[in-house]
Amino acid sequence: MADELYYAVRPMLGVSGGRLLMLSTPFGKRSVFHHEWTEGEGWERYEVPAADVPRIPPAFLEEERRSLPAWIYRQEYECSFEDTEDQLFGFDLVQSSITDEVTPLFPMEAS
Repeated sequence: MADELYYAVRPMLGVSGGRLLMLSTPFGKRSVFHHEWTEGEGWERYEVPAADVPRIPPAFLEEERRSLPAWIYRQEYECSFEDTEDQLFGFDLVQSSITDEVTPLFPMEAS
């Protein structure tokens, strides 16, 4: 799900009183989907790995497992938020380096 679509649809809910549903496989530890899945409030979350879907034959999943890079298979078929293989620093490492205990060298001005 593109972040732009999410942000474009949200204002429509104010008029329609509708519900917002997001359906996706994880696409890394980035984007609105990751944020809402891990930190969002008011969402019902359902996780359905491909192995639990009766319409997907186990032989197909095994072929995919052999054919795809491991991180892509986990992301697309096992509902796993993965770092991309081209990242210099992984999401968890970056998150662990953020702290209020260090004064920024160049503090941002209040707007």
